[in-house]
Amino acid sequence: MRPSLPIRREYAMSDTFTALLERSASVADQLAAHPGRYRVLTGDRPTGPLHLGHLFGSVLERVRLQNAGVQTFVIVADYQVITDRDSIGDVRRFVLDAVLDYLAAGVDPARTTIFTHSAVPALNQLMLPFLSLVTEAELHRNPTVKAELAASGRALSGLLLTYPVHQAADILFCKGNLVPVGKDNAPHVEQTRVIARRFNERYGPVFPVPEVLFTSVPELPGLDGRKMSKSYGNTITLGMTADETAAVIRKARTDTDRHITFDPERRPGVSALLTTAALCSGSTPHALAEEIGDAGAGRLKQVTTEAVNGFLADHRRRRAELAADPGHVLSVLRAGNRTANTIGDATLDEVRTAMGTSY
Repeated sequence: MRPSLPIRREYAMSDTFTALLERSASVADQLAAHPGRYRVLTGDRPTGPLHLGHLFGSVLERVRLQNAGVQTFVIVADYQVITDRDSIGDVRRFVLDAVLDYLAAGVDPARTTIFTHSAVPALNQLMLPFLSLVTEAELHRNPTVKAELAASGRALSGLLLTYPVHQAADILFCKGNLVPVGKDNAPHVEQTRVIARRFNERYGPVFPVPEVLFTSVPELPGLDGRKMSKSYGNTITLGMTADETAAVIRKARTDTDRHITFDPERRPGVSALLTTAALCSGSTPHALAEEIGDAGAGRLKQVTTEAVNGFLADHRRRRAELAADPGHVLSVLRAGNRTANTIGDATLDEVRTAMGTSY
């Protein structure tokens, strides 16, 4: 099914957003018929623990693509942690915790390569030739840069300005030709398409021009009705225990109206809990609201807690088993880093040959 998405007014890359939607729909059909033709690159910034929004928004989609036979690469983008902050924080713990959650969710390291930015020098070296292919004005116009800058509340750093170019290196180092994205993340893929085309035109055909695949997964609101985000402190993290989950849901703000209705604009807290419970239970927010009726916020929170804990029970069990053997988790990451380095070195050799800098 083709997703119904708004056209972004600020979208200013080489294709219109409407054309991207058309291409994505076509790619989805081709993917179903010929999954082996595609190589996917996706990933996360390890700025904190993964949460329920990550699971619904991207991790389960990666498992689906992997299981469909698509060659999948997952980057834990540790270098990108410092695009909008001074300190890299407890990044090692967050990286290993992310790998734990990937494995617990069903990501199979035999079919999916999990690796980190900092461990693949060839990937990061692609930044130099790629930067020569974009203008400062293009980077300033990029909606991803503008959004990240506004959210950070900080001065624009060189790394944040060139964030889309680093993402292009992520995708193209492994010759990724398909990038699953939400509706707000298409511009960075389009910047990658521009870079791939310009490199190929200038130096010869080295890189595929990747396609976007718009995912149809719903956006999970946080416990306060805003987008679920680590920076807002409104998340249900995947590493929480059942008791910890119950505690954060109990603290969620609702309102004084005992009759439960689904109204995201006027009742964001109540509606966020209904959405979370519905996604975790396979119901709908309206059906749950009708079922709870006049039982009030206490019953709503109980229903949400039961739904979330039930949904995450198997994930938590697998996660605990994996966490008992930290050596295994580290070995998975190191194996992925070796694979990524082999691929990255080969791609960089091609780039050097194409540019005439192979000595």
